[in-house]
Amino acid sequence: MSTVEFNDRVAIVTGAGAGLGREHAKELARRGVKVVVNDFGGARDGTGGSATVAEQVVAEIEAEGGEAMAAGCSVTDMPAVEKMVADAIAKWGHVDILVNNAGVLRDKSFHKMTMEDFQFVMDVHLTGSANCTKAVWDHMRERQYGRIVMTTSSTGLYGNFGQVNYGAAKMAVVGMMNSLHQEGAGKGIHTNCISPVAATRMTEDIMPEEALKALVPEAVTPAVVYLCSDGAPSKTILTAGAGGYAAAKIFETEGIWLPEDKRSAESIAENIDQILDETGMQQYANGGGQGGKFFRRMQEVMKG
Repeated sequence: MSTVEFNDRVAIVTGAGAGLGREHAKELARRGVKVVVNDFGGARDGTGGSATVAEQVVAEIEAEGGEAMAAGCSVTDMPAVEKMVADAIAKWGHVDILVNNAGVLRDKSFHKMTMEDFQFVMDVHLTGSANCTKAVWDHMRERQYGRIVMTTSSTGLYGNFGQVNYGAAKMAVVGMMNSLHQEGAGKGIHTNCISPVAATRMTEDIMPEEALKALVPEAVTPAVVYLCSDGAPSKTILTAGAGGYAAAKIFETEGIWLPEDKRSAESIAENIDQILDETGMQQYANGGGQGGKFFRRMQEVMKG
């Protein structure tokens, strides 16, 4: 059984001025973690900006006896992100935990979406997560310890109307997690994803009122705190909402192998039911699993 412990830990939580990030930051602080509260303070679509919201959360944490500092930078500003990390290390000596929570929405059906809207959402969710992760990565490698949480979404995992930009970014951070796990686990850096369902300003006008009342951000935070702890797994997607907790996994079917003279679209059509058959499907530890499976199937067919 995994343990939930925090031994002299320092965390950076992005987008922590409100909603999910605020709850994550405050609960970590209650558990003795020193917290950098990062929030650009912009509107839901990313416009505007003020450090006041981050400072307010710091004040709340300090009022409860915790330790925190504010950082009002945008996660899209790499020099400012690097300074945020440097300031945390200068104040507390190290950074152990990163929760990539900052996000924006610019929802429109794809035929109405501008590429500016697409790119901006990608910049905040994907590049912002990459910026913050890159800024702590070498430090965590040197210390042989790190806990990184990416924030994905059911939109990224399964799709949602009017959120092509958001869905693309949220699935992309799963890809980041998968490869960061490969590079970091041996150095004590565990990278995971949280897929939250919660009532925040990001969802206040796209969910019915009854659902919003049940989907409190506080119900997601326990899963995030677990993923930040010493006993956290790596390469895991936890989903959380309204008191429910589950894991999302990516599987691949066993599929078929076709000899060279049979490799045609027509052969795919003829065998599509077998290709889609879920019997024996697997979850791979890394990208090599797929190639290994096809090589094995080739050998099986050739041997008869």
